Amino acid sequence: MTKKILAPLALMSLLLVVTLVVAKGPKIADPDKVDTDFSYQGEYTSDAAEEGEVKFGVQVIALGEGKFQAVGYEGGLPGDGWDGNRETLSRATGTLEDGTLKLVTPEKGSAVIKKDGTLETFNLDGQKVQQLKRVVRKSKTLGQKPPEGAVVLFDGSTADAWKDGRMTDDGLLMEGTTSKEAFQDHHVHIEFRLPYQPQDRGQGRGNSGIYAQGRYEIQMLDSFALEGKHNECGGLYSVKDPDLNMCYPPLSWQTYDIYYTAARFDDAGKLKDHPRVTVLHNGVRIHDDVQLPGERSTTAAPSQPGPAAGPIYLQNHGCPVRYRNIWVTKGTVKPPVSK
Repeated sequence: MTKKILAPLALMSLLLVVTLVVAKGPKIADPDKVDTDFSYQGEYTSDAAEEGEVKFGVQVIALGEGKFQAVGYEGGLPGDGWDGNRETLSRATGTLEDGTLKLVTPEKGSAVIKKDGTLETFNLDGQKVQQLKRVVRKSKTLGQKPPEGAVVLFDGSTADAWKDGRMTDDGLLMEGTTSKEAFQDHHVHIEFRLPYQPQDRGQGRGNSGIYAQGRYEIQMLDSFALEGKHNECGGLYSVKDPDLNMCYPPLSWQTYDIYYTAARFDDAGKLKDHPRVTVLHNGVRIHDDVQLPGERSTTAAPSQPGPAAGPIYLQNHGCPVRYRNIWVTKGTVKPPVSK
């Protein structure tokens, strides 16, 4: 990125501060009940309009009571141009006042977000540098229909496929349930929506998880614009960070497509081959044929490793995470080839 583009959102710190605390603020699961800050948080992007300029992306995080953080990406948003080079990230903080959000880096410049969804950047001399527009991305696999022969675990009509399954009035599956059917090798498609909890941080902010065979967790958490750690959205909890943080803003519908190969054991029950997993988050591959620890399950898993088939488990961590369109294809299913 040129110095011209870096100016408005310069590096504030090496990391966004993530504190492990319990949820303390409101937990908003209904998009119709959000606060004023909600319309400013989200994703913004530009095109390379002039020769020598590059595409630029910004993710804006609502922190509650009019406070915000922002992360700028050279080349575009994660999964849409950014090359993963953390050294090019730029960060800023800001406050919403009188309908305008101003993001400031005293050493470099500023950015302003208006009610109409435009983000304008300025250098230290007050000269306008670039204009970005707010975008709402959708997963490439959102709404994907189950193939012939798939096991439909939830389609919005009933929660009968789940132990103590609960549904909302508008037909969504609620957290804290286990599939009645168990699986060996499989591909599971699930769509999930994280709540809006602007005043909360870390593991208290929109926490849940999906466990393959009840043993290995792919974390669900409002980790929008964070680093992408093993205990954040898309992480293989206590095993591996995602290759890319593809978490969308809270209250966006997101998808996981999990391709799981179960462990193999000999007749004496001794582990022969470790389980393996490939994960697509919002249609982007974030784990590629990763070996899982066959001798242990991930943290807080309800089941331990073994030769028996295992269920799909959706964790209840005290946050109103919602799910829809859940189906499983049994047997070995190859993930799509990365483009």
